[in-house]
Amino acid sequence: VQLQASGGGSVQAGASLRLSCAASEDTLSVYAVGWFRQFPGKEREFVALISQLGGSTNYADVVQGRFTVSRDNAKNMGYLQMNSLKPEDTAVYYCAAKRGGYSITPGAYDSWGQGTLVTVSS
Repeated sequence: VQLQASGGGSVQAGASLRLSCAASEDTLSVYAVGWFRQFPGKEREFVALISQLGGSTNYADVVQGRFTVSRDNAKNMGYLQMNSLKPEDTAVYYCAAKRGGYSITPGAYDSWGQGTLVTVSS
């Protein structure tokens, strides 16, 4: 499956953004969707994930309570709602898809979208 992430931008601290992840196929429902972010010079890190049918979610501690992951399988879309953004959330955000279960490990994912840059200023 091919993925395309969008929705990044430049905002002030405390603002909200919603990232979207569009899948090219009508089979997103067989994939778990993960969101990851990457800081300059760092490895990609886990942000959030949602299981195939949306029944299970998981969040990194640093975003728990501020970010919400969701999906709409009928539209082949995944979403990451980011509230109360902080300057330390500034990063390139990626969505990814994984068959057969879900994982917080980037290497476990089968497909990746291009990144979308989120910049949060203080």
